[in-house]
Amino acid sequence: MGRWKPDARGRLEKAALELYNHQGFDATTVAEIAARAGLTERTFYRHFADKREVLFPGDNPLPDTLAKAAATAPGALAPLEVVNHALIEAAPVFEERADLVRQRQAVIAANPELQERELAKLAALASTLARALRERGLETTTAALAAEIGLAAFKIACERWVTDRDGHTLAQYIQETLDTARHLTARDDVRCTGQEEVA
Repeated sequence: MGRWKPDARGRLEKAALELYNHQGFDATTVAEIAARAGLTERTFYRHFADKREVLFPGDNPLPDTLAKAAATAPGALAPLEVVNHALIEAAPVFEERADLVRQRQAVIAANPELQERELAKLAALASTLARALRERGLETTTAALAAEIGLAAFKIACERWVTDRDGHTLAQYIQETLDTARHLTARDDVRCTGQEEVA
């Protein structure tokens, strides 16, 4: 018998992402994924319902991580600060798997159908955050708006991070992007008088 190799799920995920990026998601079969991982199709289906679930796993820890982080954030934080705290707490979920996350994003970027699925996933995460904010006592509109702003910032931060060449962390990009969002409503240090601005 050959030597037992651990982490069948991880090997299948790695093999799938390599094939998706090399020959396209639609052109890749479960049989090819299993063969590349040195496993059987039956083993693949023990871990994933289909090849799409490799990209969108049902056991994704991110929703629970966000909800818990929002629930345990300091009580004095403003709504967007709670979202900021939750997203920063969730960043290690991605940073620990940086190479796989980057491969995953490349596959999704190349496939419009997968992009729609990704947007649906982000919408579900926004709902999770909004619910956690409501449980902190925020009214529905404020909670929904803070969650949507946070997830929009998170999406942009991820896009910056996966193409990063300077070694910045995802947490740094999340912080920078949310700081930019806060500045969108800030007034410049000028007074407006009629048609002109004066210092």
